[in-house]
Amino acid sequence: MPARALQPELMDDPALPADEHRKALAGLARLNALSDSVGVLWPDVRKLARELGRPVRILDVATGSGDVPLGLWNRANRAGIELELSACDLSPVALDVAQARATSVGAVVHFFEADALGDPLPSRFDIVICSLFLHHLTVDDAVKLLARCAAATDNLVLVNDLARSRWNLGLVWLATRILTRSHVVHVDGPLSVRAAFTASEARALAERAGLTGATVSGRFPCRWLLSWRKPA
Repeated sequence: MPARALQPELMDDPALPADEHRKALAGLARLNALSDSVGVLWPDVRKLARELGRPVRILDVATGSGDVPLGLWNRANRAGIELELSACDLSPVALDVAQARATSVGAVVHFFEADALGDPLPSRFDIVICSLFLHHLTVDDAVKLLARCAAATDNLVLVNDLARSRWNLGLVWLATRILTRSHVVHVDGPLSVRAAFTASEARALAERAGLTGATVSGRFPCRWLLSWRKPA
């Protein structure tokens, strides 16, 4: 197993031109659709919705172009489940793209700008989700983010991220070149896998953050899902 190597990604550069940012977001949306990011999260969302028997309040942290809330909105509509969706991101460009996508399909999502590590997250959500963001962070910041997610939920935290391995590095390298022409994604995809946490490392982060009893299980392809239920 290669050691974790965290390096700055092009997508995280505030000076990245807006048009390049939008191209990268479009490429990432295709990658997320192929890898069924929403499908990783949906079973837990559906289970809690049936358990609560009421609209489920969800916050998606570091939402990017809104792939997760829009995907959940679509699945919930088909299943007859009502969700109250909010999503935040630090990037105004990403939020503009996310809002435009939501408007185009009639999805109701409250998008707002926030620094997940610097700004207080709103609270009293039933589920707080974070997808494909943890690998951007140092160990200490990852612990901080998990603790903030736990504080913002009344019920459930779900974290979906890449798993670091040589196999996943090769698979992501190939997928980025097949599915998008974005130079940003070509560079950032492999960097993301090299910076990713393994499932056992993610479990240790959760323990440090106070998410005692969190489970971390592998998800095909290239992913793991961390799930933590807040004690009653």
